Amino acid sequence: MTSLADLPIRDDLRGQTPYGAPQQQVRYALNVNENTHPIPEDVARHIVEAIARAVLTVNRYPDREFTVLREHLAAYLGHGLQPASVWAANGSNEIIQQLLQAFGGPGRRVLGFPPTYSMHSIIAAGTGTEWVAAERDADYRISPETAVAAIEREDPDLVFLCSPNNPTGTPLPLETIEAVYGASRGIVMVDEAYAEFAPAGQPSALTLLAGRERLVVSRTMSKAFAFAGARVGYLAADPAVVDALRLVRLPYHLSALTQAAAVAALEHAPTMLAMVDEIAAQRDRMVAELGARGYTVWPSHANFVLFGGLADAHAVFEALLAREVLIRDTGIPGHLRVTAGTAEETTAFLAALAEVDPR
Repeated sequence: MTSLADLPIRDDLRGQTPYGAPQQQVRYALNVNENTHPIPEDVARHIVEAIARAVLTVNRYPDREFTVLREHLAAYLGHGLQPASVWAANGSNEIIQQLLQAFGGPGRRVLGFPPTYSMHSIIAAGTGTEWVAAERDADYRISPETAVAAIEREDPDLVFLCSPNNPTGTPLPLETIEAVYGASRGIVMVDEAYAEFAPAGQPSALTLLAGRERLVVSRTMSKAFAFAGARVGYLAADPAVVDALRLVRLPYHLSALTQAAAVAALEHAPTMLAMVDEIAAQRDRMVAELGARGYTVWPSHANFVLFGGLADAHAVFEALLAREVLIRDTGIPGHLRVTAGTAEETTAFLAALAEVDPR
């Protein structure tokens, strides 16, 4: 039987393994930061009706410019954004891929600050873009001084930032984003996949877009909108950036069904986002209880919590899995990450953790 090593694969892909968070059937799946709340029934019905109408047109290609969806995304984001400044794709991962296809590639470099979203470096590798890692400050933060020093040292073609950061939940000050933009010569992408879970009043990088034609703010409907299975990511940027992405996108890359479902969900944005407060409450509950038990708990502006102080994190992970509680080992020594879900899920996780690691 032929193996991967026998094929004429690119040299830079040899020995690599595909991304893959564990997919196991368990009672409590709290490992990939999904929104575990079901979509409200009336919203689900509206989405199904929209998809049913779209099915009647699938003999034709979809709107290549997904005009209606961009109008709805611009209205949702606000900040005076127009549809021409908005772009969408099949999840924010495809947004990242298109950015690297257009502005990265062989001979170019993208700078990131691990630990951060693992797909940033994986997609960089897939597009032949060199991934350059810079260190963070204490407590997983990034000061303007630290970021600028890394940019001056590495001179990257792109800089990827994550706010709040995954897997740590750490917020990123606007001052750092401004400093990064001022020090860099290329695209600066701020990944705001978890922005809706930040405390009220936390400013978004969207406020910095005006006058910064190389700044890109990436978002997703997977988290706050409970739309992970629909695969809808999007960005806001100068219209010229959108024009660049048109050069690398596949024709008709967003299906008519995807467009219809996303538009219908956005028409119910207040209802869809009502669950965000409940999720944030469960996040804060876990932060408080884990801290009271003596764990190191990192402040989070996302829908997950990173906690440490574990003598054997992998053993705890496996023991929780045996109790049908699946969380995430992100590779940070002595740490695990858990998604904030429903009150029932939080209770189940905390009870299982008390059994396998009593404190």
